[in-house]
Parts: sequence; C-alpha cells; structure tokens
Amino acid sequence: MSIRAGGLAIAATGCVLATPVAVWWLVGDLSVDVPQGTGLDYAFRPPDVDPVVERVAGIGAVVVVVLTLGVLIWAARGRRFDGRWWAALVPALVAGAIVGAGARVVTAGTIGANIGAGLTLVGGGVVVGLLLLWSAGWSARLLLTR
Repeated sequence: MSIRAGGLAIAATGCVLATPVAVWWLVGDLSVDVPQGTGLDYAFRPPDVDPVVERVAGIGAVVVVVLTLGVLIWAARGRRFDGRWWAALVPALVAGAIVGAGARVVTAGTIGANIGAGLTLVGGGVVVGLLLLWSAGWSARLLLTR
C-alpha cells in the first residue's frame, strides 16, 4: 500500500484539527457539583451542544486522531514520511491539546471566580502561541529548503 505525500499532509492536517475536539470531549465538563438550586458562575458559558452530537463529535475526533497518527507513524517507520516533520507536527498537536483542555477549563461552572480560566487564557494562550509559531517556522524552513 502506498500513500503519497499529499495523503500524508491530509492525515497530518486532520490529526491537528481533530486533536482539540478529541481532548475537549475526553476531558469532559469540569463544572463543580453544587446543591440543587445553587447557581454557577461562568467565565464563559459553554456552548449548548446536544449530548448525542457531543458524543458523536468526540468519538469521531478520537478515531480520526488515532487513525491519522497510526498512518503517520506507519509511514515514518517505512521511511515514507520525512521524520523532520515531527518537529512541526508535535508542537501543533500539543497546542491543540492545550486548546481542547483549556476550553473545558474556561467554560467550567464554578462558585465564585474561575481562577483557572484566567490562568488558562494568559498562560495557555502564550504557550499555544509559541508552539504554533515554532510549528509554522519549522514548516516554512522545511518547505523552503527542499
């Protein structure tokens, strides 16, 4: 079986795009449990997503991540995927995981201030920005030195 470079690029792109959704679904709702009738405070209200849609999207994203990572690892072991691309792909995947988990933190219902939301937005935002900057720079370097 042969996978062309375009197919590997599609697999890598799919993996990067599915990672935040997969992590978001796997982390789940982080709202605190409160007695009935007690209102929760939100830094940002979570989107109103039907539980069935959430489950389908989550399972689908996990399947995409597992399959695409499997294809990329298989291609790398067979020397059909240039290993230098891992230095661009892994930071993008980590950034996506931070975004997915961070989305659950900033939309968690709390009693009082959601300090984690502020830390996630400030600290996580900087880390995600740096990871994506590295990934874009490394990708440009690889594309320009062909």
